[in-house]
Amino acid sequence: MSYLDRDAYGIYKNSQTIGSRPQLMGANTLIGEDVYNREEESLGDIKEFMLDVKTGKVSYAVLSFGGFLGIGDKLFAVPWHALQLDYINNRFVLNVSKEQLKNAPGFDKDHWPNMTDPIWEKEINSYYGTRPLSNTTRVNTTISSGL
Repeated sequence: MSYLDRDAYGIYKNSQTIGSRPQLMGANTLIGEDVYNREEESLGDIKEFMLDVKTGKVSYAVLSFGGFLGIGDKLFAVPWHALQLDYINNRFVLNVSKEQLKNAPGFDKDHWPNMTDPIWEKEINSYYGTRPLSNTTRVNTTISSGL
């Protein structure tokens, strides 16, 4: 199932020609999108997006790989800039081999890493050959009642 099939609100109804490139996309329509590598091997699917609350930008897509029917899956936080959306085949492309993904820093659903840790962020971006979206220091975005 592709983002076109998950479009419950008609976001893409005016751009359904093959290879069309929407400028904005609904995050919910991309959840579940398949991820392949350049060798046409399936690497899994997108389970979640991690948004930087300060900037409003997508920092990571959480990719699920391995396992069977959701059991034994390993999760990977892939930097957003490491993914490309293949509009022709309606899927994401990640430029890593299956072996590279198996060896990538990952986690399970019960043990998520601290994705705001600058050391973790540097490790992930280094592994995928990307740079962090910004080098600005993250700030605490918790709203205080002032009491």
